[in-house]
Amino acid sequence: MTEARLTFGRCMVLGLAWTILGFLVLPMVVIFPVSLTDQYYLSLPQESLSLEHYVKFFTNEIWLSATGQSFIIATCSTIAAVILGTLCAIGCWRISSRASEAVRAFMLLPIIVPTVVQALALYRFWIDLRIVDTYFGVILAHTLICIPYVVITVSASLANFDLRVEQAARNLGASVSQTIRMVVVPQIMPGILSGAIFAFTISFDEIVTVLFITSRHIYTLPKRIWNGIQDHLDPTIAAVATLLIVVTLLLLLAELWLRKRRDAARANR
Repeated sequence: MTEARLTFGRCMVLGLAWTILGFLVLPMVVIFPVSLTDQYYLSLPQESLSLEHYVKFFTNEIWLSATGQSFIIATCSTIAAVILGTLCAIGCWRISSRASEAVRAFMLLPIIVPTVVQALALYRFWIDLRIVDTYFGVILAHTLICIPYVVITVSASLANFDLRVEQAARNLGASVSQTIRMVVVPQIMPGILSGAIFAFTISFDEIVTVLFITSRHIYTLPKRIWNGIQDHLDPTIAAVATLLIVVTLLLLLAELWLRKRRDAARANR
């Protein structure tokens, strides 16, 4: 009787998990056929599948310019977030005190605070700094948003790092910077790469903060999609969304492949 109850409970949990997963994934699956529609509005294909909206994206200067701006901003934000987040995680891990725990908790505030509240605060502060609607302002805002994700992934990698390896490097005469650069960073590289992928994806897809701190000069791809939804339900939006999903999946698969390759190399040593 107890075994039957356990089996029933497991089936209920598994069914609930698949239901939640389907609720999250199915809306993204619908985007794929919509992007292949033969109509001039957002709908499923009526008579045949068409790639005209993908062609329109790759031949339209407005869409390409928005993609280029998003790529530049996301790349710069990712580099800054990875450097600052990695140093913060290493510092908190090395000090390992109540102060470091407080710093780590403080670094997670951009995730905890609602995005609208954070965007409004940045908008007011950016006005005083006179960096509203500038590349520097957007990159700085995205860096602040992305740092927590780098801190989380790098801290997870540092949790499995053997402190004796660092101590051995210091005993052999390595300086602090040499130890971090040649011993610590190579060991936690999977966490750094994961943080970089998260940071790039979040920066590339971010829309709320961009709407607050930009006006006419900066048009990222999510902002262009938002304006397209407001003005005209162009199926090109579905094509762009499909490309974003595919690129994100490719980045995640690449990160998993690199992680497995690194684990295999360690096992062969």
